[in-house]
Amino acid sequence: MKIGIIGAGQIGGTLTRRLAALGYTVQVANSRGPETLRDLAAETGATAVTSREAVRGVDLVVVTVPEKNVPHLPRDLFADVPPALPVVDTGNYYPQQRDGRIAAIEDGLPESRWVEKTIGHPVIKAFNTIYARHLLENGTPQGSPGRIALPVAGDDAAAKTIVMDLVNDLGFDPVDAGGLDESWRQQPGTPVYVADLDAAGVKNALSQARPERTALWKAK
Repeated sequence: MKIGIIGAGQIGGTLTRRLAALGYTVQVANSRGPETLRDLAAETGATAVTSREAVRGVDLVVVTVPEKNVPHLPRDLFADVPPALPVVDTGNYYPQQRDGRIAAIEDGLPESRWVEKTIGHPVIKAFNTIYARHLLENGTPQGSPGRIALPVAGDDAAAKTIVMDLVNDLGFDPVDAGGLDESWRQQPGTPVYVADLDAAGVKNALSQARPERTALWKAK
């Protein structure tokens, strides 16, 4: 599988390392240009590209940029890609810590639904509930006792299955978290967020989530 990754921060860099090590063909881009990714490319064997190149001729795209930067992606970035191309959103909205106020999210729109509307392409929500270091180091073989599980939410069943298989390949149990409108259950401040739960624990945490944003995760 050929994967394009837009964003080379904590999660983007970790996914580049892990996926390349697993034998996936990885193209990675950031906002500063391919020349700034030479070290990561040399370390991993990934190819440093522009964001436009990252979405062309690939089987899956990962968008892993701060929420505040999503509107700054090229407006037509996904205009000519196949409608069924799986696009993974790993992002979280941190209004006080990083992103400032995003009115639609503050008004109750799930974060990944906002991302989907902003980029103009359906997304699957995944990899947003785990620390980058744990994603890098804590994957285990399928069937391992206490294996960490990650929720995956999205509306396209086929795309979600591809992403869930990828989660498993990376060493984590995928848990179907429902459609994208239910992805608020895995946003920051919910019981599943950075909790490193097993599959049963993730399912329980998702069921215990409440839609109201707590004070820490709302804009002041």
